[in-house]
Amino acid sequence: MLKKAGIKVTDVSDVTGFPEIMEGRVKTLHPKIHGGILAVRDNPVHVNEASKHGIGYIDIVAVKLYPFEKTIADKNATLDEAIENIDIGGPALVRAAAKNYRHVAVITDPEDYSDILKELETGVISLKSKERLAVKAFRRIADYDCAIDTYLSQRLANEDILRLLFVEGRTLRYGENWHQTAKFYKEPDVAGPSIANARQLHGKALSYNNYVDAESALNITLEYRDEIAVAVVKHTNPCGFATGKTLIEALSRAWDGDPVSSFGSIICMTRRPDLATVEFLKGRFVELIISPGFDDDALDFLKNKSKDLRILELPIDNGEPIPNTYHYISGGMLVQSRNIGLYEKWHAVTQAPFPEEKRKLAEFAIAACKHTKSNAVVIAREYEPGFFQILAIGAGQPNRVDAIKKLAATKAVDNLKLLYELEKPGVSEDEFIRNIMSECVMASDAFFPFDDSIVHSAESHIRYIVSPGGSIRDKEVIATADRLGVSLVFTGMRHFLH
Repeated sequence: MLKKAGIKVTDVSDVTGFPEIMEGRVKTLHPKIHGGILAVRDNPVHVNEASKHGIGYIDIVAVKLYPFEKTIADKNATLDEAIENIDIGGPALVRAAAKNYRHVAVITDPEDYSDILKELETGVISLKSKERLAVKAFRRIADYDCAIDTYLSQRLANEDILRLLFVEGRTLRYGENWHQTAKFYKEPDVAGPSIANARQLHGKALSYNNYVDAESALNITLEYRDEIAVAVVKHTNPCGFATGKTLIEALSRAWDGDPVSSFGSIICMTRRPDLATVEFLKGRFVELIISPGFDDDALDFLKNKSKDLRILELPIDNGEPIPNTYHYISGGMLVQSRNIGLYEKWHAVTQAPFPEEKRKLAEFAIAACKHTKSNAVVIAREYEPGFFQILAIGAGQPNRVDAIKKLAATKAVDNLKLLYELEKPGVSEDEFIRNIMSECVMASDAFFPFDDSIVHSAESHIRYIVSPGGSIRDKEVIATADRLGVSLVFTGMRHFLH
C-alpha cells in the first residue's frame, strides 16, 4: 500500500540481509531491527555498538497486530486459523518500542495517526505523547495476550478463565463507612447508560455508597426510560417510584411513597427538570440527583440549594445497559447475565379474574419489585388513569410474611392516612383506605411458600396479586386466594435481588 502511494519503502529483508521465512512467521526478529528500536540514543555503549554493527535507529514503530480477536469472534473459526493469527513479531516490536519510549514513538491504534502526523509537521513528537503511546501499547499487548490466554485455555486446557480490565482509578471520599477507603475504576470504552459515564456538574465528590445507590436508582428508572418517571432510592431500595403526566407530578408522587425514607435519598429522572420541578425539593434534603440534563435556571437553583448536593448529568436513552453483572466475593467472582424482562407468562390462576385494565399497574409493581432487595413485596396504585406510584414496599426481609404484614401493608396504610388528612374525602378514614387498597396491585419477587402471605394481604384489603408461582404449595395458595376472593396471577419469572 505504501509503495502504491509513491512512498519510499525499505523492506525488512533489505535491512536484515535475511529473507522472511516460514511463510512470514519470522522476519522482524533480528538484531538490526530490534537494535534500531532499543538503542538508547544518549548511551555511548549503545551508540558505539549500533555504529559498529551498522544498525540504523528506528524512531517510530507503527504496528497493527494480527487480528486474533476478530478471528476467534467467528464461531466457525478453527483452532489452526486462530493459531496463525497469533502475532509474534508484532508484540515484540511494540514491547521494544514502548520500553524505549523516550526515544521511540510506538503507535498501536490507527486513531492516533492523525495526532502524530500533526506533531511530525512541527518536527518533533513530544515526550508526553510518547509516554501516552507507550502506556497504550503495553495495555494493547496485555489485552492481546489475555485474549490468547482465554481462548487457548478453553481450547487446549478445557479451562474457562475470566480476565477483567478497569482503568482511570480514582480515590473516593470514603467507603461504605467513614473508616474504610475506596476507589472507583471505570470499564474501558463502556457504552450505554452507566453511572461510569455520568458527568458531575456540582457537589462533593462521590462516595462508595453514592455509586451503589446511584446504580440502583438508574436501573429502576431504565425500566421506564421511554416515559416520564422518577425513582427515589435509599440504601439501594426504591422508597419511591412513579410515572406522571409531568416530571414534577412524577417527582412528588415518588417522594410521597415514603417521605421519611426519602430524606437523604438519591433521585433519578427520565427527563430534564425545569425550575418548577426542582423547586419541589426546597427544604427537602437529598444526596444526589441524576438527570439527562438540566434547564439552566433549574441547575442554578440546585447549586444554590446546597454546595454539597451532587448533581450528575447522564443521558439514559443512549444504548442498552451492559449485558453482564459482576459481584466479587472473597477469593472469587460471580458473573451473571443482566436481569432482563418482567414475566415469562401471564397466567390468572384463581376464580376471581385479573382485570386486563390492571395489567399495566401490575407491570409497574413488578418492575419496582424487581429492583427491591429480597425478600421483596411492593404495593402499587394507579393514582390517575395511566399513571402509577409505589404506595409502599417491604424490602430485604428474611421472610415474606414480615415483608407484607409488618412493612408493606403497614406503610401503605400509614401513607394513606396522611393522604386522607390532605384530601379530606367525604368518607370515613377506614373506607378511604379500604377503597384504595382494594384497587392496588401487590407484587412479590418470588413465590409464596405458604398461604399466610395471601391471608395477611387480604386482611389489608389487597385483592390483586402477582407472583412468579412455582411453590410446592401453589394449590394451597390458590385455594386460599379463591376462598378470600383474591385474584392471583403467576408470571413464571422470579426477581431475587441480593
